[in-house]
Amino acid sequence: MPLSEHEQRQLEQIEQALYREDPKFGRLVRLSDPRVHYKRKLVQAMIGMLVGAGLVAAGVVTRHLYLEAAGAAVVLLSLVWALVTWRRHAARVRSVQERARASAQGRSAARRRSDLGWKARMMERMEERWRRRQEGDRRM
Repeated sequence: MPLSEHEQRQLEQIEQALYREDPKFGRLVRLSDPRVHYKRKLVQAMIGMLVGAGLVAAGVVTRHLYLEAAGAAVVLLSLVWALVTWRRHAARVRSVQERARASAQGRSAARRRSDLGWKARMMERMEERWRRRQEGDRRM
């Protein structure tokens, strides 16, 4: 289940306080956070696109076809890298959300099953008591 904006802000404040108190632990946590890797890869892809655009511009100015081709290739590869990174991140976020949703549905289904089981057992006990009473009344 996603966090509300207020809960997200509180979580970020707690994380920042933790990072201030123990910077070494903060670095370790950041290294394992997939969002940090995602942002880093996107920044690298943007830098690659800028370098490629610069190569294309230099090729146009100097009229060297190989610079233009190299720049176009760098831009294209950077765009592909950014797209793949974005899709992986989106898939990871979707899978986390689906797992959370499935877990919540599983808990509610298990709760319903246990409630039904409890109700069924209770009804059996009531029926058994009723039968005993009826049999007891006949004996007397």
